[in-house]
Amino acid sequence: MLRLPRLDYLRPRSIAEATELAANDPGAMFIAGGTDLVPNLKRRQFDATALISLNALPDTRRVEGDASRGVTIGAGATLDELAEHAALAGPFRALAQACGSVSTPQVRAMGTLGGNLLVDPRCNYYNQTYSWRKAVGFCLKKDGDICLVARSSPRCWAVSSSDSAPAALALNAEVTLHGVEGPRRIGAAALYRDDGIAYTTKRTDEVITAVHLPALRGQMTSAYWKLRRRPAFDFPILGVAVAIAWDDGRVRQARGALGAVGSHPVDITPFLAPLQGALPTEDLIAEVAEAADKPSRPLDNTDLSHYWRKRMTKVYIERALRNACGFEPLGGRLTAQVRGAAR
Repeated sequence: MLRLPRLDYLRPRSIAEATELAANDPGAMFIAGGTDLVPNLKRRQFDATALISLNALPDTRRVEGDASRGVTIGAGATLDELAEHAALAGPFRALAQACGSVSTPQVRAMGTLGGNLLVDPRCNYYNQTYSWRKAVGFCLKKDGDICLVARSSPRCWAVSSSDSAPAALALNAEVTLHGVEGPRRIGAAALYRDDGIAYTTKRTDEVITAVHLPALRGQMTSAYWKLRRRPAFDFPILGVAVAIAWDDGRVRQARGALGAVGSHPVDITPFLAPLQGALPTEDLIAEVAEAADKPSRPLDNTDLSHYWRKRMTKVYIERALRNACGFEPLGGRLTAQVRGAAR
């Protein structure tokens, strides 16, 4: 049985108190749902001196606004709540789909949006027990000095495995971070670094307090498609989020992002530019998807073959675009395709 290390558990009553505690103890870590943090602590992937609970902070689960005014989501809102929330049922559906695809109902009932945005990048050589990692030689991400995926590389290539992150990028969301120096608001894309270890720009004393979805002018549709071996529980080995703004049936703007193909969510918005001003057709969507998979460069450090995952990128971009444009989906059931490819 894997056990948690000895540590202090702190329960502040305000954001100011929480950030001050973190600033005074560089080894402390914030915890909300703990669905990713606690298993990582048990496997000794993190060295924490204390856990600072965010569950007693006020107004962390609020969801306010609508598409015409913009929606503000407290970072403590659970994934289960957001998957079914009326505020995300229309133009912001991609985020609801992403939240609803995370793991299992039990995990979604505990996990929070803020926690999922910050989920630790994953790797086959890293997400193992301490004994397993010691036996193969520790990796660069924890306790070692070499990346076991790319041995000549000076950096860590652990994979961003958040479902909500690509949806946040596609929806042009912003996040509010609150630290000892006060609050700051940044674009979702600016939250991430292309580094498997130092993967966010969040300071250690900062807490994500809210996610902001912008007010819309006109109509917008969005979609999120996730590839994984099993239809539940698994982290994504590919995530595709797209959002399309419309004017009189034509595309005014198309945005998109990929998850689980690099150490940060990958913006594919420039590759969707041919859709702008167009009345989408099945052929045009297929052409755009063919080109938009270029930034996808998966490595052999997650589930299934990375060559196959690369080929599936354009398939899932096409499916997400078709979904957002109102076309019927292509192909059979996802689970059947994944099983066949894994053989």
